[in-house]
Amino acid sequence: MRIPKILAIGALCAATAIPVFAATTVPSGTFVDSWGTSFKFSPCGDGTDLCGVLTNLEGKSATEENLAFVGKQVMQAEQVAPNQWKGELSAGGISAEATVTMTGPDTVDIQGCRGGIFCQTLTYTKA
Repeated sequence: MRIPKILAIGALCAATAIPVFAATTVPSGTFVDSWGTSFKFSPCGDGTDLCGVLTNLEGKSATEENLAFVGKQVMQAEQVAPNQWKGELSAGGISAEATVTMTGPDTVDIQGCRGGIFCQTLTYTKA
């Protein structure tokens, strides 16, 4: 009967370790919004910062001026809480405060605010 106790203790330890690991995960890979605009996220800086490269731009934002930023890093954010990063999203002289929140293993919300007043949140799903 010792083996079931050891297995139970091992399972309990694993169950408590998994949420801690998940809380420190940095979104990595390509994430796409409902319009088709996408970012490729990866860890940067000391490994806890989050960098975003604009990989595709669709909709009204896909102007000639904005399309020039496709393939370029447009965001760097510092981790401020588990699953949350704050920084700046900038392209072409336009910048916005950005908050990226990992809401699930395959989803992030990006909230962009200009002047602290005009804010918009979009959900991105891992491609």
